[in-house]
Amino acid sequence: MTRHVRHVPVDNSTLHLPRILCLHGGGTNARIFHAQCRALEQALRPWFRLCYAEGIFPSQPGSDVTAVYRDFGPFRAWIDPTDTNPRTTSEALHKSIAQAIAEDNRQHATGPFVGLLGFSQGAKVCASLILEQQLMGQGGSARGIEGCGVNSSPRWRFAVLLAGRGPLVTLSPQSVQADLFHKMGRLWENDGSDRQNDPKWPENLVLTRELIQVPTIHVHGIRDPNLDLHRKLLYEYFDLRYTQLIEWDGEHRVPLKAKDVSALVEEINYLWPLVMF
Repeated sequence: MTRHVRHVPVDNSTLHLPRILCLHGGGTNARIFHAQCRALEQALRPWFRLCYAEGIFPSQPGSDVTAVYRDFGPFRAWIDPTDTNPRTTSEALHKSIAQAIAEDNRQHATGPFVGLLGFSQGAKVCASLILEQQLMGQGGSARGIEGCGVNSSPRWRFAVLLAGRGPLVTLSPQSVQADLFHKMGRLWENDGSDRQNDPKWPENLVLTRELIQVPTIHVHGIRDPNLDLHRKLLYEYFDLRYTQLIEWDGEHRVPLKAKDVSALVEEINYLWPLVMF
């Protein structure tokens, strides 16, 4: 029997702390990601509050999810592979973010949203969000998100990308039309489906020349079968002056061991004073 659980337990001790918005991987959900991040959340508790958003698009569970969390559906994704309209993706994403922020605010959390943390497909979307923020800061207008102030979006000071890969997704008509977006790429994950090899399947535009300069921490498992794709995202999409790489002895999952979590927390706490103003 599938358990329909979305609620994430409340941590009243962190209500006043700056907040990090967490985006789960494809084929999972916010409740599962909360469990996957339990060691990281515990280690960050003195400094940050983690808030978990949930993808809106229904999804089959990921292969790495079914072994432990197969009864914890429904499962969600950030990208609908049947719809390559960037407006659909953008509206669904911002709706999910607004819901997560509003729910956390109702728990009386008061800290500002300052960072993003995403795993796998969630890391792809986090990278796309900070890219969009960068583009909008170059002459565009930021989209307001209910619950974060009038006509304002959170200002993402940094992002933590765990096992992320490209291509990035376009999130506004401005970014679709920008001449910086000249390489064609698909919205969905490179999961080996036949659809990806169909030259007639619709494609969308993704960034290739505009390097992301929002500070980021990239976390790569050296035994992850997609490690090459994670490295490609780092070295092709990001200005390396603003990045920090952590490699750990793991596969395609969120680090849980104390030494691996401590290394990531140390980098976050080193970065935060540099970007907090």
